[in-house]
Amino acid sequence: MQLEILSAVQLGAMIAKREVSCREVSKYFLDRVHQFDSIVSAMVNVFDEATVMEQADQVDSRILGGEKLSPLAGLPITIKDVLCLEGLPTTCSSKMLQNFRPPYNATSVQRLIDAGMIVLGKTNMDEFAMGSSTENSAFFPSRNPWALDRTPGGSSGGSAVTVAAGMSPLSIGSDTGGSVRQPAAFCGVCGLKPTYGLVSRFGLIAFASSLDQVGPFAHHVEDLAAVLQVIAGHDPRDSTSLNVAIPDLTSGLNAPLKGLRVGVVREHQDHPALDPEISKAVQATQKLLQSLGATIEEVHLPNSRHSVATYYVIAPCEASSNLARYEAAHYGYRARMTTEASSKSSTSGRNPLEEMMVVSRSQGLGEEVKRRIMLGTFALSAGYSDAYYKQALKVRRLIANDYQQAFQKVDVLLGPAFPTPAFRLGEKIDDPVQMYLGDQFTVEANLAGIPAMSLPAGFTRDGLPLAIQLQAPQLQEARLLNVGHQLQRAGLFEPKIAGLV
Repeated sequence: MQLEILSAVQLGAMIAKREVSCREVSKYFLDRVHQFDSIVSAMVNVFDEATVMEQADQVDSRILGGEKLSPLAGLPITIKDVLCLEGLPTTCSSKMLQNFRPPYNATSVQRLIDAGMIVLGKTNMDEFAMGSSTENSAFFPSRNPWALDRTPGGSSGGSAVTVAAGMSPLSIGSDTGGSVRQPAAFCGVCGLKPTYGLVSRFGLIAFASSLDQVGPFAHHVEDLAAVLQVIAGHDPRDSTSLNVAIPDLTSGLNAPLKGLRVGVVREHQDHPALDPEISKAVQATQKLLQSLGATIEEVHLPNSRHSVATYYVIAPCEASSNLARYEAAHYGYRARMTTEASSKSSTSGRNPLEEMMVVSRSQGLGEEVKRRIMLGTFALSAGYSDAYYKQALKVRRLIANDYQQAFQKVDVLLGPAFPTPAFRLGEKIDDPVQMYLGDQFTVEANLAGIPAMSLPAGFTRDGLPLAIQLQAPQLQEARLLNVGHQLQRAGLFEPKIAGLV
């Protein structure tokens, strides 16, 4: 049986009915990791078979004992290497943290384990989640399973690849400016960024604390709902965690869409960088929604033109603050100080400790991370914080206000997830401005703190995945998931596994 073509919910039901054991399912997907990861380079660390089988046997025993578990109990899952996982290094794909082994699990990871899910290992990413192509990993770039010369997107590229290639039915990533939705779009899978604060950030190594959010990848919208049901909820260890009741996210998936008001953002659909095939995919989705009883209305987000500039001031400022802790004196990569390097401290005016920190950070952090730290440090410096950081915070409020006004007229927003299909590896790595401009349709949801979801929408003439994006008001994940599930049932996309054999 080809287990990778089944939905996670289907597979979970089979495990619960003991039609297949958790051990058999875990072995099946672990074998696929070993078979295909040498091709796509999605994983940075994988648990050995004995450890995975031990996890699986424990869940099988819990099921045999009649313990009530999640519908996803027994299913394998991969974890982005930005989330703390006891037992494996948590590196953020950075030399700076290559030997860091956390003594605890992130809250979201612990909730998955408590629900009976089996962690296979950690996935590759752009270093410290800074990037849109997974080429900024300190270890190796990941490859898009649909076209190996293309990027899988970023920064959660490895997580998207494990699902797209059928190496795992589910994966967890993080989304600071599109880092779940963009790789999901490039790899032809579903990806969800929840409302800010709905999922605990405890154990998520911070990039930009007011923007980061944990989110799932899957082939089916119902699987996104099931994972979010497990990981969402208040956590007193996260001061930004929302103390709100979590509704049953799976019970309303089949609600009809008659009367649903769908807004199409004119500024997005008319954007000059938008690929014609993606524009057609959005238009086809409009027609499909109308056939399901929804109405379409044009809306405007006038401040959307400022979203990339706003994001690339706020996010680097927060990164500059968060990454200051990696100073090599307490933990993190520490450079071996040569006689020549030590002598520099006397000529530079720095003492030996300061020189060691400078050399360690220079060697331990990649170019993109250093670029963003310098941008943020400059924007926060005396005489410039009013002109840059504080001004960006004001524009962020205007962007959020635009969304609030739009959602007074419509229930969800429809548009593109990324301006183009997956670009080639190396195509933009030396042009950071062009790389940043690709985030224009995704960063707004992070700035506004609203939920957003990327869904597959067919393929280009060249066989690359196309995608659309849905956005909803804060805490309206149930509505977002309902619309996505109905679109999937109506034929917007049929889940496919990228062929790597």
